[in-house]
Amino acid sequence: MASETETAVYVYGIVPADVETDPGARGVGDPPAPVTTVAHEGIAALVSEIALDKPLGRPEDLTAHAGLLDAAAAEVPVLPLRFGAVVSDEDAVVEELLKANEDDFTAALEELEGKAEYVVQARYVEKAVLREILDENEELARLREHIRGKPEDATRDQRIALGEQIGKAIEAKRATDTQRMVDALKPLGVEISPREPTHEEDAVHLACLAETAEQADLEAAVEELARDWEGRVEVRLLGPLAAYDFVVTQRPGG
Repeated sequence: MASETETAVYVYGIVPADVETDPGARGVGDPPAPVTTVAHEGIAALVSEIALDKPLGRPEDLTAHAGLLDAAAAEVPVLPLRFGAVVSDEDAVVEELLKANEDDFTAALEELEGKAEYVVQARYVEKAVLREILDENEELARLREHIRGKPEDATRDQRIALGEQIGKAIEAKRATDTQRMVDALKPLGVEISPREPTHEEDAVHLACLAETAEQADLEAAVEELARDWEGRVEVRLLGPLAAYDFVVTQRPGG
């Protein structure tokens, strides 16, 4: 006889115990199950049931995991778990996760009360930043003109050298422009965590932990700098998001 499908509990993150989940919220897996909470004292885990005979890690699962936590972070403090936290059952959620980390989780949730993460992403407009670099460096401008229109094979070394020097110039501009964004945000009292560039033309990549009630002030500060950089740098502000860059819980069992 075929046995029933074995299941486990997938854990998304930690929230205060009094949080009520949306009855329509769905999590990872195929089909996705309802998201509920498992509570212990003043803290709770956001969880859903998954089938063990179906692999996780689809793009849909990653999106569901992040989307659920980001939606929660807009309303309540939430400690996110990195993708892939699975335990045997709800008792294990309590014993291996909540009880074992109760004091740390409680303190971290108190620190996050009223706060969420926001991410500032800015990328140079390619033609604009290249023109700026060449205007500032006559030697590079001459080299570019020297190889313009000539066969690539004959100017390979020069083209590589030009590319390397332009890359270094962008790195220097990134450092300067990142600091300018930091200086614009610091008066708001936000906590800032620099992120590594994800693209060679990234101008700024910062995570900020800010009061959700002060989101309008954060948006205004970013928009002011974006206006100054119009035509040179394209700027985006993402959030509110779960505070991955500032507090991430351990997976159950370590």
